[in-house]
Amino acid sequence: MSTLTQAQPATVTPARLLSVPLAATFLAEFTSLTSFFLLLSVMPMLAAAAGAGSSGAGLITGSLLLGTVAAEASAAAAIRRFGYRTVLAAGAVLLGVPALAMLVREPEPVMVSVSFVRGIGFGLAGVTTGALTAKLLPPERRGEGLGLLGIVSGVPAIVALPSGVWLAGHHLAAAAAAIAAVTGLLPLAAIRCLPGGREAQPAARGGRTAGRRVSGAALRLPLIFAAATVAVGVVDSFLPIAKGIPSSLTSAALLVQAVTATLSRWQAGKRGDRYGHARLLIPALAVAALGMAAMIMLGSPVAVFAAMVLFGAGFGVVENATFALLIEQLPEAKASALWNFAYDAGYGAGPAAFGLICVRTGYPVAFALTGALILTAVPAAWRERKSAAAGVRVA
Repeated sequence: MSTLTQAQPATVTPARLLSVPLAATFLAEFTSLTSFFLLLSVMPMLAAAAGAGSSGAGLITGSLLLGTVAAEASAAAAIRRFGYRTVLAAGAVLLGVPALAMLVREPEPVMVSVSFVRGIGFGLAGVTTGALTAKLLPPERRGEGLGLLGIVSGVPAIVALPSGVWLAGHHLAAAAAAIAAVTGLLPLAAIRCLPGGREAQPAARGGRTAGRRVSGAALRLPLIFAAATVAVGVVDSFLPIAKGIPSSLTSAALLVQAVTATLSRWQAGKRGDRYGHARLLIPALAVAALGMAAMIMLGSPVAVFAAMVLFGAGFGVVENATFALLIEQLPEAKASALWNFAYDAGYGAGPAAFGLICVRTGYPVAFALTGALILTAVPAAWRERKSAAAGVRVA
């Protein structure tokens, strides 16, 4: 009597996603963003209340953005030279300590200087935590892990930004500054749990040499992302002051957009790991553009909420997919620096251009034109999808 035994397929255990170093990285990301958002609106408010007017408020925000992009431009080189821990520590100190100056004096020159230095700290911290997250995630679950990073980074924007405004509105700006200082320095507590080495300059991945395709991909993905972040800057800056929209509706609509973007970024990570991140880009851009186009009906509360749901859903997917694709093609620190730079450049450039356009067209048409701008990234997204389908991946 013989027994035939069928071979059973081996069970593949998914790679572990969370680890102590990754949890420490998430803590650093959460606390540094909390510090950043607590004073993001408070300092322009204080400048305007002190008589600096809208120009003074804009100068403060501009100095913050200038410091951020300057740090992002040099962060990858700093990480290669000094290592993750050192750069993150520098970012934490530059983000947290200057906030203490707000406890003593609040004249405009002080606030401009504080904003610039804090921008440098925020840029260094943001690039480092993004690069560390990419480094610590298993490749087959990278999109899912980046989605979790999206939740970690989304909560401070939802909670800390309005909290800072509330504190300042109740004459507690000093308390906001103190909390911003403490949370800005908290990443120092996580540093011992992080990898201590420097990022090496790796050889090309997949057996390909680093050549012309590297620069093409390195430009294409940030440009796709920047086309979407332009719209985020426009919505955050101009929806609160658009005529005919009650402030309560504006606050709720911005909250809906932020929550939807956070959740869609998380889900996009899982879908991207399974089906490919490049396949998500064109549908996401189309949904985001449709959301902005719906703002042509600015007088309808239902249309505004629907627009923010659509835009938030599309933007969250673009946010996650572009970062995941950059990490596949570039060293982690360089990918994080380019991605963060694209975010801040688009976020800052969008409102500047929108302000000039809406004077001639009005808010509804200008919002719809912003949606059309998002669609200009579709050809680049199509090229990225074809490149991914062909298996062309470089470091």
